[in-house]
Amino acid sequence: MGERIAFYDMDRTITVHPTYARFLLWMALRHAPWRLVLLPLSLLSAIGYVLRLVSRDQLKQINQSLLLGHLRVAWLAEPMAAHAEHVFATNIRPGALEQIAADRADGYRIVIATASYRLYVEAIARRLEIDDVIATDLVASHGTVQPKIAGHNCYGIHKAEMIAAWMAEHGLDPGQCTIRCYSDHVSDIPMLELAHEAFVTNAHMPMRIVARERGWPELDWPGALAPQHRVAQPGVTG
Repeated sequence: MGERIAFYDMDRTITVHPTYARFLLWMALRHAPWRLVLLPLSLLSAIGYVLRLVSRDQLKQINQSLLLGHLRVAWLAEPMAAHAEHVFATNIRPGALEQIAADRADGYRIVIATASYRLYVEAIARRLEIDDVIATDLVASHGTVQPKIAGHNCYGIHKAEMIAAWMAEHGLDPGQCTIRCYSDHVSDIPMLELAHEAFVTNAHMPMRIVARERGWPELDWPGALAPQHRVAQPGVTG
């Protein structure tokens, strides 16, 4: 058989809480606090999403535009590393780390596959010693990262398609590989269907119902890291 690969969703699978909104607030508080006055506009866009007037992709781009604007690529390394340390200190499930370590010991290549932005996920992956990242990309030009998604949001069927594209790019034949997938949410059913072993983690009830219908094991990992592993960070937590 070919390579062993374990694909992990990130938000609420490896982390306790979703990371996207927390990332926007973390960055705004530290580097452009004046943008917080735009939060009511962000709330309006969220209402538009609930009313199906705004798509998921548009919502993400609107919020990034409001709270971050354009970001200089040359400036990003330090804040992304600091944010990754903050996430590690406050928002990682120890059970996820244990499962990642067990998969790695069994010879699996560990890959995060997430709808969150590569902009900050790659630094989190490095902090967790993850091998590869499949994530939502942003348009970058003239030395700046723009609030515009490049290609598709790595969500739902698009995540499964991006996994397939990643495997093709790396010369990996799914029929010759052993694949495990981990996720908490029904949007990742297309990804879980790619797996020889699918695991449902910390799931909401719709995902648990599907898991029980399909015989997928349910894993429940407790909350964030124990206090002795925390790293003190100023400002917003979680």
